Amino acid sequence: MRFLFILSLLLISWNLHSQEKIIITADDGLLITADLYEIDAKKPYILLFHQAGFSRGEYKETTQKIIKFGYNCLAVDLRSGGEVNYIQNNTALLAVQKGFPTDYLSSEKDILAAIRWAKERSKKPVILFGSSFSASLCLVIAKDNPDVKAVIAFSPGEFFTDQFFVKEKLVDFQKPIFIASSKRENPFIVDMLSLVHPSIKTIFVPEKGQGEHGSKSLWKSNPNNNEYWLALTMFFSKIK
Repeated sequence: MRFLFILSLLLISWNLHSQEKIIITADDGLLITADLYEIDAKKPYILLFHQAGFSRGEYKETTQKIIKFGYNCLAVDLRSGGEVNYIQNNTALLAVQKGFPTDYLSSEKDILAAIRWAKERSKKPVILFGSSFSASLCLVIAKDNPDVKAVIAFSPGEFFTDQFFVKEKLVDFQKPIFIASSKRENPFIVDMLSLVHPSIKTIFVPEKGQGEHGSKSLWKSNPNNNEYWLALTMFFSKIK
């Protein structure tokens, strides 16, 4: 059954889903820009968050594939970010204009706002999909949040050492995790996830090539992107 699920996803033609820009309000009043790719509002959501200096444009190329896993997708501009793939981070621009903090940790408010929005819309738990610093935030947030079902984390790291260590925050983590990275990053990630039980974590590192940092590893510009896609597909087959 799992083989058939994977095969169907790999062979299916990628039909385009319309994109809608929406605005979500964080608890501190900041307006958050996001791109919504929706199959059916009643279906669960994957919430996609970018790496440092980037925007929701990080997922411009890959969202059309991710949505084929059977989830609605919401690609979110965090208040810590910039521009990528010719898409400006509107949340970060507004945060600077309005005097909101734009450090990595302050983006937690934006992730929590996106979770609330998606849960209210579909009434189902979400999957958090993070890249680099946002991957670490997703792991920390997911642990005790009942509205999060699983986490996909591309190149998480210890980005908040002035406040806490992610490794320590993940003790007793109980939800399925998929972690992907480049070969260079893998030893650090294995150590950071060492306190998470092996039965709930999938740590992927490419066999061919060095890989990429963050979700850029899924881009066509990464020569071994197919390795990452296959591993991600297998993870989704486990949590269906």
